[in-house]
Amino acid sequence: MHRTFIFILCITCILAGCLPAPYYQKEVFIPQNEWTYSFKPSFTFDITDTTTGYQPFFVIRHTQAYPYCNLWLWVYIKTPGDSTEKKERMNVVLADATGKWLGRGMGEIYEQRLPIKFDDSIRFNRAGTYKITFDQIMRINPIPEVLNVGLRMEKKGH
Repeated sequence: MHRTFIFILCITCILAGCLPAPYYQKEVFIPQNEWTYSFKPSFTFDITDTTTGYQPFFVIRHTQAYPYCNLWLWVYIKTPGDSTEKKERMNVVLADATGKWLGRGMGEIYEQRLPIKFDDSIRFNRAGTYKITFDQIMRINPIPEVLNVGLRMEKKGH
C-alpha cells in the first residue's frame, strides 16, 4: 500500500511537471467564501510579444456545497490605448446534467479552468497593459461556497 501511494505520487509530480507554464496566472480569495455583487476581482497584465497568440482562462475554486450547476459572469476587458471597457457575458458550467462536478476535485474542493472567448476585436495583439475584471451576475447575492477566482493566460501553441 505504501509503495503504491509513493508510485502514484511520483507519477502525479512527473505529469504536473509536463504541463505548460502559464504566461500569467493570479487568483484572489473571495471574502468569507461568498461572492457579492460588489466584489469585482480585476487582473492586470502586460503583453510584450505581439507575434504570439494568447488564450485567457477563468479559474474558479468552489466547494461541493456550491448550490448551483453554473455561474453567470460579465467579463470586462480594457485593452491598451482604449478608454472604454468591452464586456462579454459568460456562462461557467460547473456540473453536468446529473449534478457531477466538472473540473478537478480533491476532497470537498473543486477547481475548474475555462477558456474565455472574446469577440474577434480582442486578440491581445497590442503591446501594453490589459485589465480583465469579473463581475458575477447570478440572481442570488451573495453566491455561497466560492473560495477563489482567477485569471490564467497561456500562449497559444505552447
